[in-house]
Amino acid sequence: MRLRRASVAALGAFTLLLAVPQSASAAIGEFQYSYVGLDGKTHIHALIDPESRECITLPEVADPNASEPAFSPRNRTNATATVFTEAECEGDFFSLRPITGYGTSKLKLRSVVFS
Repeated sequence: MRLRRASVAALGAFTLLLAVPQSASAAIGEFQYSYVGLDGKTHIHALIDPESRECITLPEVADPNASEPAFSPRNRTNATATVFTEAECEGDFFSLRPITGYGTSKLKLRSVVFS
């Protein structure tokens, strides 16, 4: 009888474990980029612990008719960051290695995805 109760309890615990949603994976760290705002000044923005394997269009530069692309990305996350010249992770791309990857002001971007 004790073995049956233990088996039922173990099965219940296992079922509960399967029902708990898993946390989304994220790149740990900070991804910085610069952009020229509507005021004509250069601003620096950072994505903190961004989601992995999801395209992130940078909101400040998403519309090519309203803004210049962002530039000078700094990848201080633990994942490879692939930056794209167009929104929705389209156009030409360049990969920045984890922790120390960076691009100069010549590297233009509107979206990024983390591995």
